[in-house]
Amino acid sequence: MGMTLLLGGVASGKSRTATALAVGTGRPVTLIATAEALDDEMVERIARHRAQRPATWTVVEEPLSLTTSIERVAAPDVLIVDCLTLWVSNLLGDGAPSDDEVVALAAAAAKASASRDATTIVVSNEVGAGIVPANALARRYRDLLGRVNATFADEAGTVALMVAGRAVKLSDPMATLEER
Repeated sequence: MGMTLLLGGVASGKSRTATALAVGTGRPVTLIATAEALDDEMVERIARHRAQRPATWTVVEEPLSLTTSIERVAAPDVLIVDCLTLWVSNLLGDGAPSDDEVVALAAAAAKASASRDATTIVVSNEVGAGIVPANALARRYRDLLGRVNATFADEAGTVALMVAGRAVKLSDPMATLEER
């Protein structure tokens, strides 16, 4: 069925669009939530997301073992992974191995997402468009998330950038250049 990757800034409509796409299929939905309620603000944010999604959905809370969780979701369920942004943060907070190993984990998760026999929708933030962070960990995170997003984009059938609740479909740059 293929994978759709929705990228964008904070509150750009990624999760709302993922929900609408999933509901629009008329199929059962499983959501893999990578967020952890580590502080009061995240508790509130998670509560808002829970209130916005249908109660009939199956929810798997998995902050680290993304590929295993993806592989456990069988068709016909539509799968939403929300989100890679927090997954990468969780891996770094858990003492992640090298960046190359994180990208290898992302490649396995992306392949598992793209090879499912049902629709998969993956959500992630685009964090590389702002200022250069002042500290090494923030720069590492920004660069690593960019690599993870690109790894998922390579496997996705559709990639869209969400801006103000609107989707801008992104094309493969090599295909675009080859058309010229």
